[in-house]
Amino acid sequence: AGGARFLVARQPVGPCLLITPWNFPMAMGTRKLGPAIAAGCTSVIKPAPQTPLSMLALMDILTEAGLPPGAVNCIATTDAGAVIEPMIRSGRIRKLSFTGSTQVGRMLLEQCAEKILRTSLELGGNAPFLVFADADLDEAVEGAIAAKMRNMGEACTAANRIYVHASVIDEFGRRLAERMAGLKVGPGTEDGVNVGPLIDAAALDKVEALVADAVSRGAAVLTGGAAPGGDGFFYPPTVLSGVPRDAAMCDQEIFGPVAPLTPFDTEDEVIAAANDTEYGLVSYVFTNDLRRALRVAEALETGMVGLNQGVVSNPAAPFGGVKASGLGREGGSVGIDEFLETKYIGIKL
Repeated sequence: AGGARFLVARQPVGPCLLITPWNFPMAMGTRKLGPAIAAGCTSVIKPAPQTPLSMLALMDILTEAGLPPGAVNCIATTDAGAVIEPMIRSGRIRKLSFTGSTQVGRMLLEQCAEKILRTSLELGGNAPFLVFADADLDEAVEGAIAAKMRNMGEACTAANRIYVHASVIDEFGRRLAERMAGLKVGPGTEDGVNVGPLIDAAALDKVEALVADAVSRGAAVLTGGAAPGGDGFFYPPTVLSGVPRDAAMCDQEIFGPVAPLTPFDTEDEVIAAANDTEYGLVSYVFTNDLRRALRVAEALETGMVGLNQGVVSNPAAPFGGVKASGLGREGGSVGIDEFLETKYIGIKL
């Protein structure tokens, strides 16, 4: 309008409550605190009860870097509900950023609704990993190792359902099992260790139960398949072939070093199977057909797609999912938008 001017300002959303998980304690903290600090928001951050020391170390780093006192406040607790819910319902918090399970995310979203809080939720995943007949199998195997074994499989981006074209599944399974069997399991104090323990006894029990369920339904163990026993929560890299789609591990995050292989015949069939989940964080596609790659990537109901690569996380890219995998994005140029409000000022000249 010739007789007016429009000003658009970006202002801090206000005090933020940041809740991080145990599996990448330092990375999750910096990924939330970086944009919050840059946007000018003060924050309260609560680390997972399993890993408070990493976050406390990060607080020391921020203090050493010159962050003003009170700009970031860390609260470690083993009773998250008693600490978090009163903060959310107090009205003093204007933004919640949570990374964790979908179950807890749903509960927090309900609590945030009362005060209409801005929310960013990075929740669970059930990542499909698609290997087509024309894929480079060596590349696909390396991609599967990266997508499956990062952090012992204890990652929301871990390949959880591996669909391989029926014409190449036997060869792919053989190569993957060979690579997985060659990984050394043990404590990090030993030389050459590739695979450490799971986080706790409950995590080990869950992985054992999921593998037992799949085997009982007809899956074949190509390598691994049984905990070694003794001290620690160790589970060997495991490859299962012929995992039926009604196996429990196809509907929930394994969060362990288990790669379940399921055959498919057609593109439409595998897309339908990949999308048959409430989750939609990330998917992986291996093919050398450009048209198929774009067609499948656009058809998959996930916020991220790894095309011929097994790692998608990058601080320069928007990280996040759709459906029950969350709301909003972290990282990239859009990451700071979650911590800013847009104000429009109209001026009549």
